Amino acid sequence: MSFFKNQFANVVEWEEFRDDMIFWKWNNREIKKGSKLIIRAGQDAIFINNGKIEGIFKDDGEFNVESEIVPFLSTLKGFKFGFNSGMRVEVLFVNTKEFTVRWGTQNPVLIPTPQLPGGMPIRANGTFNFKVNDYVTLIDKVAGIKQSYLVDDVKIRITSVLDQLLMKWISREGKDMFNLQANSAEIARGIREDLDMQVMDDGLAITGFQVMSFNYPKEIQDMINKTASHEMIGNLSKYQQVSMTDGMASGKVQGAGAASDMAGMMMGMNIAKEMMKNMEEGQSSSAPVSGGGNSGGGAKKPNFCPNCGAKNEGANFCSNCGQKLA
Repeated sequence: MSFFKNQFANVVEWEEFRDDMIFWKWNNREIKKGSKLIIRAGQDAIFINNGKIEGIFKDDGEFNVESEIVPFLSTLKGFKFGFNSGMRVEVLFVNTKEFTVRWGTQNPVLIPTPQLPGGMPIRANGTFNFKVNDYVTLIDKVAGIKQSYLVDDVKIRITSVLDQLLMKWISREGKDMFNLQANSAEIARGIREDLDMQVMDDGLAITGFQVMSFNYPKEIQDMINKTASHEMIGNLSKYQQVSMTDGMASGKVQGAGAASDMAGMMMGMNIAKEMMKNMEEGQSSSAPVSGGGNSGGGAKKPNFCPNCGAKNEGANFCSNCGQKLA
């Protein structure tokens, strides 16, 4: 007898569960007497009749539809199962977790900037988070026409407007185009608020938006790195001298014809100029103060050898090249 009693019974459950699925609809079947409802952790079950929500069940477990579910359905609580008849309702299973999605600009976003008439081409990447927020709106706008809904469906919608939002929030209030990472939190906050308004009509909520990095074209990134190096050196003239000296010492500044010869000659002239300047400063700083008479010590000896520039300690001859100094 029990066989005949339960031969039409079925199990109402999410049969095609996937981590990237937002909801799945159990429909086009009749719930018979003795049927069971199975709700797993992280799922809610929504009973729908003629497009109207009859009841929402959030506790996970196994439930008898006739005795534990029907009494709580809003307009179907008086429904009685017959031997050959059942109840035709849709059951929408909703994934209640918060989804995390990676995003990235497929093409560079041209940010208007005075320095570049065509705009600054910038790429960006990061993550955003969302979850189902409003079941009534979700059923009215999405579940009413779809059998299931995937994370990729939401990602496509988000990325379709992301370029415009990046342009809006990067250009806002004259942000430094060459140091966008410093403003990434503010930019992300503005984009999250705008995206939340976009998906609110589907019963979803954007719970987080993060910008991991902004990427410039290689030429601009090289320029940023070079500018940073100059600022770290502090003295641009000294940096140029050091760079040229390093280049010649390493053999990089050679064999380039007239340009290389000119660079070497300019460097030599600068070095000679600095040497003469140092000699003159040393001589003026060590010149004796006139005392109004001659002590008879003979002719004054120079502090530096006029032939090789070596420092003199009062000797008559240069200790480096032998030049007579007296």
